[in-house]
Amino acid sequence: MKTIRPGQLVYWRDSASIVVELKDLIEAVIRKIEDGSIEVVRCADLRFSPEVDTARDSSHLTQDQAAWDETLEKFSVIKPLLHGRRSMEDVKNAAERSGKSVPTIYRWLKRYEKTGLVSSLSKSTRFDKGQGRLSKEIEEVIDEQIETYYLKKERRNVTQLHTRIKEICLSRSLPEPHLNTIYGRVSNIEDGVKIKKRLGSKAYRDTLLPTIGKFPSADYPNAVVQIDHTPVDVILVDEEHRLPIGRPYLTIAIDVATKMVTGFCLTLDPPSALSAGLCIAHAVQEKSNWLAKRDILAEWPIHGKMAKIHVDNAKEFRGNMLMRACALHDIVLEYRPKHQPNYGPHVERAFRTFMTECHTLEGTTFSNVKVKADYNSEQKACLTLDELELWFTTFFVYSYHNSKHSGNGGIPPIKKFSQLVYGSESQLGVGLPARVSDEETFRLDFTPYLERTIQQTGALVNYIHYYSPVLRKWIKAMDQNTNKVKKFIFAYDPRDISVVYFLDPDTKTYVPIPYLNSARPAISYWELKAALKRIKNDPNNDPDEDAIFQGVMKMRKIEESAIESTRLAKAQRAREKRSLRNVQRRRQSLGAHQKSQSESPVDVHEDSDPFGEVIIPFDDIELG
Repeated sequence: MKTIRPGQLVYWRDSASIVVELKDLIEAVIRKIEDGSIEVVRCADLRFSPEVDTARDSSHLTQDQAAWDETLEKFSVIKPLLHGRRSMEDVKNAAERSGKSVPTIYRWLKRYEKTGLVSSLSKSTRFDKGQGRLSKEIEEVIDEQIETYYLKKERRNVTQLHTRIKEICLSRSLPEPHLNTIYGRVSNIEDGVKIKKRLGSKAYRDTLLPTIGKFPSADYPNAVVQIDHTPVDVILVDEEHRLPIGRPYLTIAIDVATKMVTGFCLTLDPPSALSAGLCIAHAVQEKSNWLAKRDILAEWPIHGKMAKIHVDNAKEFRGNMLMRACALHDIVLEYRPKHQPNYGPHVERAFRTFMTECHTLEGTTFSNVKVKADYNSEQKACLTLDELELWFTTFFVYSYHNSKHSGNGGIPPIKKFSQLVYGSESQLGVGLPARVSDEETFRLDFTPYLERTIQQTGALVNYIHYYSPVLRKWIKAMDQNTNKVKKFIFAYDPRDISVVYFLDPDTKTYVPIPYLNSARPAISYWELKAALKRIKNDPNNDPDEDAIFQGVMKMRKIEESAIESTRLAKAQRAREKRSLRNVQRRRQSLGAHQKSQSESPVDVHEDSDPFGEVIIPFDDIELG
């Protein structure tokens, strides 16, 4: 796992630089290689490679299972070489085990480390697009001369290497490769290999490889993250009428090494693959802008891709979407062994802490009926979903992260994180987690998707038509493998299906595609399902776009009417209660007066009592 630490080669605004010092959890001091100048920059702005379009590649969705398995097999060859130190001997051993050449292994490493995506190893991803294929004999000449002529202490340049290769090809009656081809092959050589072989081991150690040990299991931030769901012990109210709408569900991601909350998701819908995916995306997100939008002036420094996600055996964690997205980003998805509930104590202990804190809120349901007693949770409810999200965020970053944690030996999570980043007397620091280069594409990789053809009216996704000019070139495109109309990937966020995301086969990037009919209102996937259910229950109706939106609007009116009826009924009950209390107070007052009269020595006539009749206050006065 890549981290930002002193001595690390990074890119700031596409300028190669070396990290000199980590000032704190937010900023770093770097030295630019180009001119040696010193800059103080935000750690979130540092990258491990120049900005390239391939970092947005989501071609894993366009591959069939056989091609994807082949890609994963390539990745399994280089995966042991990605973490910690790796020597030339390690690369040679990997080449021997896989039956590939050493330069091929280096090319795979270069491709993966350039993008961080497993899909960069697939055959469909061409890094030499537009160039002719070279014969095996020429490839062998290039590989041999790079190894024996270029990667030497004499530090010959690429032009000299090209001249040498031309001479050998001429002597063997082989076509000579273009200079640009040689430049491309040299650029694919790992920086560490170039420095070590051309400048020596000392330059390699001083420049690129600060000494860090290997970390077993969950000994550093983002090594292992546990994710789980729980219903929250609080009744929420809706935004408009502030009426009770039920309990939400909380999905959290806990970093096992530090016990920090890396991310969370709050939803009114039951746990699903979507809530798990949204939680993972939030955990990976660099959160400074997210906090600023909520006017929270606190640090939440943990972000970046985790090495392993640990979950229970619930069905929402076993979907194909979640498993393939984790495989794409080289995240190990590990399931809790069955019948071993003690295998996931960190996230469950966190839930107990969070729910205990929730019991102080208005509208809490408490943990059980006995504790709740006669507390009316619905009547006391006052928080909306957004307000509870803000409350949880504030609690996490101000209170929980800064409180002593028994799982850390009494050390607060934020302090434990700082110790692991900077190091202590007993262990070396690992540096700050690296930021994911394209957080939006990462999020979309963890959302549901469908395969659909593209027609003159665009794409029909969930009975709704979507269109954008970007789809025009793909209308009725044919699949050369099946000789049928080609299907394309469309990802969608169930919370708002007014837009779907088309995976462009050319750029391998997601492109937002709106409704064909822009007058349609934004709806959720759950509203769509409810409308379809109503339509299908009527044998005279067939699902179509107009019927769906008519159904959604009708259901919204029913909901609004029900809310208004509930509000009026509550107001009526409140008036009745006030009237009853007034009657009771009047009778109590009358009783006290009659008692004082009976004790009086003065004889009072029976008909002279002006309070003999109970006067009930009227609620409404009819006029005319």
